[in-house]
Amino acid sequence: MSEKRDAFVQKVKAKIDEWNVEIDRLTARTEQAEAEVRDEFNEELQELRKMRDDAKHRIEKLEQAGKDALEDMKTGAEMAFEAMNQALQSARQRFK
Repeated sequence: MSEKRDAFVQKVKAKIDEWNVEIDRLTARTEQAEAEVRDEFNEELQELRKMRDDAKHRIEKLEQAGKDALEDMKTGAEMAFEAMNQALQSARQRFK
């Protein structure tokens, strides 16, 4: 794997670790929420987990990608990660 790809993969893996911590934090808040909003929060958490899992899958594919596919896959991965960051930001606001 190239150094450029290694650096990007490590950066993304660190971000996924941050997302895991944030999802755990939001899960704890959900458990303390009133029953009527708990289901809504759980649905949102399920979507966040799905987006996180998609990011993990993309990074696994990126690790296996050839040199030529690196830039295309990197662009797609960055778009998915931005969507995840926005979803987490939205969830943080709703879970306050």
